[in-house]
Amino acid sequence: MSKLKYICSVLVLCNVIFFSCKIGSKYQRPVMDGMPHSFEAKGLEEGEAADIGWSTLYKDSVLQNMITKALDHNRDVLIATARINEMIANKRISFANIFPEIGIDGVAQKEHLNYGGNNPKYTPEIHTNLTFGWEVDIWGKLRWANDAAIASYMQSVEAQQALRLTIIAEVAQSYFKLRALDRELEIVKQTLEALQESAHFAKLRHEGGLTSEMPYRQSLVEVARTEPLIPSLENEIKLMENNMSVLLGEFPSGIPRSNTDISTHSILPGLPVDVPSSLLERRPDVIQAEQKLIEANAKVGVALTSILPSLNLTGRLGAENSELTDFLKSPAWFIGSSLAGPIFNMGKNKAIHQAAKAAYQQEVYSYEKTILSVFMEVNNAINTYQKTQEVRKSRETLYSSVRSYQKLARLQYVNGIVSYMDVLDAQRQLFDAEITLNNAILDELTSTVQLYKALGGGLVK
Repeated sequence: MSKLKYICSVLVLCNVIFFSCKIGSKYQRPVMDGMPHSFEAKGLEEGEAADIGWSTLYKDSVLQNMITKALDHNRDVLIATARINEMIANKRISFANIFPEIGIDGVAQKEHLNYGGNNPKYTPEIHTNLTFGWEVDIWGKLRWANDAAIASYMQSVEAQQALRLTIIAEVAQSYFKLRALDRELEIVKQTLEALQESAHFAKLRHEGGLTSEMPYRQSLVEVARTEPLIPSLENEIKLMENNMSVLLGEFPSGIPRSNTDISTHSILPGLPVDVPSSLLERRPDVIQAEQKLIEANAKVGVALTSILPSLNLTGRLGAENSELTDFLKSPAWFIGSSLAGPIFNMGKNKAIHQAAKAAYQQEVYSYEKTILSVFMEVNNAINTYQKTQEVRKSRETLYSSVRSYQKLARLQYVNGIVSYMDVLDAQRQLFDAEITLNNAILDELTSTVQLYKALGGGLVK
């Protein structure tokens, strides 16, 4: 027992002496010169959009249920979750490599010896050992490897978070697109019904001798031109439903809708814009890029320390004897060590270190590119968000004016003041105004989704 205490004392002493040394450069976050202190908010209030839960932004209960279902069943999300579980195991493996490995082995055998006589001899042999092996982390190689494993694990976590933001945005955008298609189909059907009514009226006037055949034939042309839009939109709606089903992790099927149309969809009137220093600390893609940088820096440390000699300790504590009765009376132990390191390999290890440093520099540039992309994405999203609001207001004004014009044209046509061509022109303008207003509403909702995602929104419900 005293021998075992001695071995443990040696291990503890080695741990204290050698683990205090860790060769390599400690990670430091790169500093980008000239980084703006704010985004181009253009009148938007300052705040943290990420603190606004997605269920607060998207008040439609049907949409909320879809987002919840997608986060639970989307296959990309499930793949990312499985990836995290894999990285947890890898992180545990790297952490375990720092510590000694303890095992046990035992053998019991009986040997039959007969040298040609009539007196065979049976020789039993029994031994059991408690073994251990330990690569003492003199220079910090195993700790650098553990740091790299932790950073790799954190990348998988942040990748899943970034994927969740993307899934939420995709579900919301697809739902709004589907609602816009529903509304467009409704507009086409209403327009077709109005054109058919006008064609019937034109036919009566022609048959009554009030007008020539030209207005009647022109009305039929407009009906024939509008009718194909319905099956085309119905096909587009079905394809969108199938895409959304897969997004929700289901087989293609019908997608439920709320009772209100897209023009009355309730959404927050504005989103606050955070300062860059705070946003960069929260956006999963930025954190993931930095974890890649941390991993690359740790791999430089692994490559550097691999050039230096490694110390391995091995030992055995057990007993062995040829007679079972004396087995416990025959203890045996040993402890040994080996120091191994390269002497000449044509600079291979040095080249590995240089390659690791080059890989780290690549990740530095990749991290900086991510930061630049964040500024571009946020500024673009802010500008698009504000401009789509302006466009939507203009489209509403246009629609209101064209609707009044169309009513007036129909009234004057009945009274014989204007020709039927004026009525058709007014009908076309009303149709175009309704479609463009519907698209403007969709663009505004989509820009809100994109701005919310760009500001890191969606991490909380």
